[in-house]
This record gives sequence, C-alpha cells and structure tokens, in this order.
Amino acid sequence: MSFYDAVVPAYLQMLNSVTGLLTKAEAHCAAKKIAPEVLLGSRLYPDMLPLTKQVQLVCDHAARGCARLTHSEVPSTPDTEKSFGELKQRLAKTIDYVKSFKPEQFEGADARDVTFPAGPDKSITMKGQQFLSSFSLPNFYFHAATAHGILRHNGVEIGKRDFMGVS
Repeated sequence: MSFYDAVVPAYLQMLNSVTGLLTKAEAHCAAKKIAPEVLLGSRLYPDMLPLTKQVQLVCDHAARGCARLTHSEVPSTPDTEKSFGELKQRLAKTIDYVKSFKPEQFEGADARDVTFPAGPDKSITMKGQQFLSSFSLPNFYFHAATAHGILRHNGVEIGKRDFMGVS
C-alpha cells in the first residue's frame, strides 16, 4: 500500500461521514423543533469544545495533515461557521482540497521530516509516518468521534455505521 493510500482515503471517509452526521443532525433539529444553534453549541462536558469547533478541527486536521506530509503550504481557515450549512460547506471545501492531492506528492512522505506547531512558541518535528500515526490521525479521529458523541448524546438517531460512513 502506498503512503497516499494510507492517508487520503482515511481522511475522505471521515469527512464524508461527518457531513452525513450533520445532515441527520439538521433534520433532527427540524423534526424536534430544536434551534440549530442549541445543537451546534452542545458539548459532551463543560470543559470540552462544542460541536461546531469539533467539526472545524476535523477539517483542519485533514487539510493540514495532507499539507504537512507533502510539504505543501498549510491552509489557514478562519473558524466563522455558525450553521449546519456553513459547516457542510467547510467540509465540502476540505474534501475537495484533500482530493486535490496526487499519490506522487506522498512518495517518501513516510520518511520525510514534518514540523508542526505545538503551542505558541514551540514546534515538534517527526518523520511522516510517526506524524500520521501518532498525531494527525489520532487527533482527526478524536474530533470526529467527539462530534458523533455530541450528536448521539443529544438524541440524533445515529450509530456506528453512520460514524463509519456506511449507513
């Protein structure tokens, strides 16, 4: 398996599944007459980030992961989304961005140095394989799973198949 095949399909699967989760959450709000901003601001616990930020971070980890692994310019996207529609637009743009990468851009990326910020005045450098398996994918899946958990906790009828994007 190429390194591209280990990276891009994983990001795309979850980006698409999170899009599906938001579609079901939006329908849930309409059916139950819940103001969308209530669900978008929901958290699993008071010190955790709300649903909107979880989705933004899913997008950021996918886009920045691809950029860093290929030594491309790391995109910066302001966190301005306030609706399901705006979040789904951000997901769609991220999907298009991830799809724009070609397999040859990932050749040698597993052994390439990847440097990324780890706070305001610190950075970390890892080899690409370690960056992917120890930082990028774990963070990406954490925020996707947390978004799923927030929605499920709030009564949206979703399950594991929805999280996996195979429903």
